[in-house]
Amino acid sequence: MRVTRHIAVGVLAVAAVATALAAPTASAADPFYAASPSTVAAAAPGAVLKTRTIPYHVLGVATPVTAIQILYRSTDSVGAPVANVTSVLIPPRPLPTTKVVSYQSAYDSLNPADSPSRAIAADDRLGGLTAGGNPAIGGVAANGEGAIVGPMLAAGYTVVIPDTEGPKANFAAGPEYGVHTLNSLRAVRDVPATRITGTSPVGLIGYSGGAIATNWAAIEAPRYAPDVDRQLIGAAQGGLLVNPATNLRYISGTPVWSGVAGMAVVGIGRAYDIDFGPYINDFGRRILGRLADASILNVLGQYGRLTWPQVVQPKYRNPNSVRAFVDATNKVNMGAAGTPSIPMFVAQGANGALEGTPTGPAGVGTGDGVMVAGDVRTLMRDYCAAGLRIQYDEYPALSHTLSAVPWLAGALQWLTDRFADRPAPSNCAAIRPGNSLAPQVYEPAP
Repeated sequence: MRVTRHIAVGVLAVAAVATALAAPTASAADPFYAASPSTVAAAAPGAVLKTRTIPYHVLGVATPVTAIQILYRSTDSVGAPVANVTSVLIPPRPLPTTKVVSYQSAYDSLNPADSPSRAIAADDRLGGLTAGGNPAIGGVAANGEGAIVGPMLAAGYTVVIPDTEGPKANFAAGPEYGVHTLNSLRAVRDVPATRITGTSPVGLIGYSGGAIATNWAAIEAPRYAPDVDRQLIGAAQGGLLVNPATNLRYISGTPVWSGVAGMAVVGIGRAYDIDFGPYINDFGRRILGRLADASILNVLGQYGRLTWPQVVQPKYRNPNSVRAFVDATNKVNMGAAGTPSIPMFVAQGANGALEGTPTGPAGVGTGDGVMVAGDVRTLMRDYCAAGLRIQYDEYPALSHTLSAVPWLAGALQWLTDRFADRPAPSNCAAIRPGNSLAPQVYEPAP
């Protein structure tokens, strides 16, 4: 399958959209997303609550592609039942036997209005500010990914795009991303119009924020959703967040990416009902309040040089002196979680200097500007040791943004080969050692 030219055009289109368009924000509340709490609580995980069929919209413009949206029952980070949405894009010329690509979007936002399902339904308008005073531009990311989804639809794959962050947009809460992805794949089987059944092969794919969902879904599938795990043929991911505690050290004080750490504190705190109020200072309250509904496009380069000590009270300068931080980061550390059962293609950039992030201190090392290469290498070595077939590609000359182009070209070809039942490649013996993924240890404040 020749996809490189399409991918390059798609990535450039995403960049052009992000710089050229005004900010989309959610319009009036869409009743499709509403369901009574009692109905949701009574349903099994993955149960279908509602469906609708609409044109697939890109940048608010209807396309000839049909989208089936499904409101389904899922579960959040603390085990509560929630209603979430997934979208199924029907290819113009479907394959004789349905093959499914579950594409986990990198919409990276703390605002539910930025979810891919809303972009697909054109539930947005131009202009305006979010409640936190941010330009409402997060929906641009989900809209722009239409250029990436295009080659998959053109190849005849049925594409499933879940709202991986859930109805509250719990950014960086990786296990929840995985659960929503798996329950999405349960739900789509129960809507006949999708032509997806319990025997349809499914490939997972995602980059950056989408890789969080992709890998956590792979981690959780054997135990949480063995019915879905039997359908999975592999996962292709790039720019992977493995151990957020390491990433905090890596991006601290950097000019482009440091604000993302603040987003993660808000998202993980929201997901696990953690009150960071007792630990932060007045400046921290202002910053975290402003980030409460921000997207990654509100943050990149706009909170330059932000560090943890700047936002906390002096005695909590060491993040590990906050027990809630330690407990939460250990829950979202992939290295302390279970092992997937499927082959993987994983790519990781390692020239973060191109995006303003120097090599990190001991135990961190190089990365792509936001993700830590040593963490990814260790995780893949662990998977190799467990018997998985892993193709790991590292790009020493590329940063996070630039790595997306070669990753996607490799990922689509790799998935094509898995759908064709070709043996999965493995270069486990060539993966260099990386960082420790041991759980964080609580260190009481003085």
